Amino acid sequence: MTKLPSLRESILQHLRYSFGKDPEHAILEDWRMAVSYAVRDRITDAWINATHRTYDTGAKRVYYLSMEFLIGRLLEDGIVNLELVDEARAVLAEFGKDYQAVLADEPDAALGNGGLGRLAACFLESLSTLGCPAHGYGIRYEHGLFRQSFVDGRQVEMPEHWLEQRHAWEFERPEVRYRVGFGGHVDTRGETVRWYPAEEVEAEAFDTPVVGWKGRWANTLRLWSGRAIHPFDLDRFNHGDYAGAAQPEALARTISRVLYPDDTTEQGKELRLKQEYFLTCAALRDILRRFNNQFGDLRKLPAKVAIQLNDTHPAIAGPELVRVLHDERGLPFDDALEIAQGCLSYTNHTLLPEALEAWDESLFGRLLPRHIQLIDRIDATHAARNPSRQQSMRADHQVKMGQLSFVMAHKVNGVSALHTDLMKSTVFSELHRLHPDRIVNQTNGVTPRRWLLGCNPRLASLITESIGEAWVDDLDQLTRLEPSVEDAAWLDRYAQVKRDNKVDLANWMARHHGVHVDPDMLFDVQIKRLHEYKRQHLNILETIALWSEIRDNPEAGWTPRLKLFAGKAAPGYFFAKDIIRLINDAAAVINADPVTAPYLKVAFLPNYNVSLAERLVPAADLSEQISTAGKEASGTGNMKFALNGAPTVGTLDGANVEIREHVGAENFFLFGMTAEEVMERRHVDGHAWRAIEADPRLRRALDLIRDGRFSPQDPGRYHGITGNLEGPDYFLVCSDFTDYWRAQREVDAAFADRSRWSRMAAWNTARSGWFSSDRTIRGYMADIWNAQSLIGA
Repeated sequence: MTKLPSLRESILQHLRYSFGKDPEHAILEDWRMAVSYAVRDRITDAWINATHRTYDTGAKRVYYLSMEFLIGRLLEDGIVNLELVDEARAVLAEFGKDYQAVLADEPDAALGNGGLGRLAACFLESLSTLGCPAHGYGIRYEHGLFRQSFVDGRQVEMPEHWLEQRHAWEFERPEVRYRVGFGGHVDTRGETVRWYPAEEVEAEAFDTPVVGWKGRWANTLRLWSGRAIHPFDLDRFNHGDYAGAAQPEALARTISRVLYPDDTTEQGKELRLKQEYFLTCAALRDILRRFNNQFGDLRKLPAKVAIQLNDTHPAIAGPELVRVLHDERGLPFDDALEIAQGCLSYTNHTLLPEALEAWDESLFGRLLPRHIQLIDRIDATHAARNPSRQQSMRADHQVKMGQLSFVMAHKVNGVSALHTDLMKSTVFSELHRLHPDRIVNQTNGVTPRRWLLGCNPRLASLITESIGEAWVDDLDQLTRLEPSVEDAAWLDRYAQVKRDNKVDLANWMARHHGVHVDPDMLFDVQIKRLHEYKRQHLNILETIALWSEIRDNPEAGWTPRLKLFAGKAAPGYFFAKDIIRLINDAAAVINADPVTAPYLKVAFLPNYNVSLAERLVPAADLSEQISTAGKEASGTGNMKFALNGAPTVGTLDGANVEIREHVGAENFFLFGMTAEEVMERRHVDGHAWRAIEADPRLRRALDLIRDGRFSPQDPGRYHGITGNLEGPDYFLVCSDFTDYWRAQREVDAAFADRSRWSRMAAWNTARSGWFSSDRTIRGYMADIWNAQSLIGA
């Protein structure tokens, strides 16, 4: 291995030789890129060494297929994991550069939307920390999801141009390209079946190394970009059709332009399905190429290859792998099916039936004609082996991707204990009866390197000073803080850390968003994608009710509170977008009220992403985890907040159940119905009206919204929301409102006693060690992948 120069020398060399600048004339982006390249050089050594070790040992590799990898900014991740923070800070200070400004100059990689993508990113970092050979496979979206802004309170979606600036972390691999086909016809001659696509594009690889703690190992995130096979038609150009000459390239790039294109149109649905096949086809081609080069015998594939499907988006990997093994490599169908099932496992992330993907069979058959034949054959084989089976992979003119994923996987995992139990009794009840050993639980986790050491350095320093640094890759060590929680002097220092973080956030909000708040208010935070089951509308309803109560009696000793929201709604999800607008409209009225201003503020921060979360999580006093019980699979935001000392107000849903068990019921504000009670309540006629009639606060809040108090120029603006809540109210906002109000007043009382609150917060930190993604990945390695760590091997 070549000995690298010092970090200072590396930075100066990259300024000069990579960017043609000297320190006196380099702009902020030059400094950021030079630091990034210097750090990347060090990561690359670990990356290449890990690759050699994997080949030399013939170890089993894990392949994680996901439509999202919400990796956020990578410079600080690399600096932290290589333990270069002090050195990087000192070098930049020597040249008069602000370390935090250099870090903040990096754009967030727009490769994900929410928990699904952030989980994938945490898992890749933990796989590297644990030394498990792995590749992540995704799509290199040019514009990601979208950049969110607000106009008159409405969400406006704009392209996210994160790649307009130079991206420091990826290595383009033009030699790694695979053809991906769509449409066409299938030719059957005896036992030989061939698919002849009508349209083909190329998937080109871009690699990002993902380094683990202390730089002991690095794995690969390989992202695919769409390219035209023949990108330019010179004949059309010479005949004056200049736009038409570049059309093949434009159409191919469409596949990797945007994450989750709006699927309310037929074109949007077709593009989504193309994206999913594009990802899985290219990934499987790459996996098999690597396997063939090293091992050759395809029957050994399950012993050397573990493929994890992150939700149903890559579900087409099952029939695609069977197609390649059977149609192209000549294995008997039953053997191909068995080998594919031995490699594949599937993570389920939802109990919502509508979120288990189902494709119109005419669209599916038109785009992937051979795959729909194979799905039918897989389904028929499964039915023959399980004669009592009733559910099929094709029903109601749809292809059921949840059913397909389950049948094609040797293991199916839920992501929290409650979610896994409910999978067995709800969405996969029949398949669980047929395959009782297939479903296992792997409760989600978060990487402590980013979500404590990196984003909350003040708290990380206090913890390290108290118990040493072993907690960074052994988060169970946090239990050693428990004696300190009962030490008043230590608890004062813990409380000061939180207040300093709140001051930082308050200053940032004032500077960048014109939001002025008192850092001594209770910072009450709900940050997640907008969805009815996550119940941001329950939160704003309670906020409106609280505002009304404070107006009626402003001298009642209210606990000052800042209500903070952030999150994006899918472009076609109009109800969720109305909730965003309602929150912004209510904020405008509430924040302008001089009577309530000392006690209540509301803010919705735009364009939620990883970097914004890294500001909000360390400063939060209260974590809002208020989904309808039985609907949230796990959540990982709840874990980040608890780890950073924000007690939860929440339902018994997802990982809330396990968080409450670990941190203690006395350090968690519980409200709401259980999953079983939710199902019973839905069968009660008029359950919403009964709840409204029983609670005058709820009725008044709904009346204020319905009568246009927050939209005087358009009084009927929110009749859709109020009508939903008064009518079906499927997610039981009204039925849980009264208990939510009670829990929030318990929060007020607890926060008023600052020593009690600090103790509750500290217990959350000390007892959250179990929620490390390192623990989750160890579970996958042992229970699903049969994979080993190569650190020290």
